[in-house]
Amino acid sequence: MRLPLIPPLAVLLFATPAPESGTVAAYTCTTTGTNETQIVKMDITLTVPATASVDRQMTIGWRGSYVEGAELRAPATGLDGEVNLYAYAAVSGIDRLTSATGVGSPGLIVPGAVIPLPRDTVELRTTPRHPGTGTVRPASVNFGPTPQKRLIECELQDKDAPASYPLTVTATDTTPSTPDTSDTSDTSDAEATPPAETSEDTPTATPMGGANTGGGGEAGPDGRALVLAGSLVLAAALTGLRLRRSSRP
Repeated sequence: MRLPLIPPLAVLLFATPAPESGTVAAYTCTTTGTNETQIVKMDITLTVPATASVDRQMTIGWRGSYVEGAELRAPATGLDGEVNLYAYAAVSGIDRLTSATGVGSPGLIVPGAVIPLPRDTVELRTTPRHPGTGTVRPASVNFGPTPQKRLIECELQDKDAPASYPLTVTATDTTPSTPDTSDTSDTSDAEATPPAETSEDTPTATPMGGANTGGGGEAGPDGRALVLAGSLVLAAALTGLRLRRSSRP
């Protein structure tokens, strides 16, 4: 009995595994304390903003799923306490901007079972300090109660292997704001009639025999007192003259 011939191309397809996506990242994951290692592969997609600005916080979205047969499993003894996933992205090509980080919840972790990845997008945040054009790639993934207390550390086997995403950081907009011209109050009268100025060289008028009034046309209190005194003296003199005439024989 003769077996049917298999075309060479079909043999090649069966013998060669399907190529992995450019978003697949291979990790060596180490459980701290026991140094147990696992080879884990995650298909990671990053959502990078089209542009970012200097001194303004930017957000990069992180979503990951396991490649079948290369999942991360919890130790047989389990993981103590609340465990979070801490995802990182590496940034290159922009001065003083090297990474972004975010935290997500993997959900219930069962000893010896696959550790689930967050269902929701993990938001990685960072703040650029200089403008420029660079690239963003998936980086480390850790599990633990805090970023400093890592129970499982997953490091990339090849940091240049995952697909990169372009990132452009622009300078902060320093254009001055347009002055507010909404105030339509009328100031024409005040501008058209400036206050009169008094020259220091202009002499002041001084009435004859009186005090300096500064007005030149009206006597002050001192002048009025002198006039009143003169009138009384004159009246007394006239009265005396009349009395003298009436006393003569």
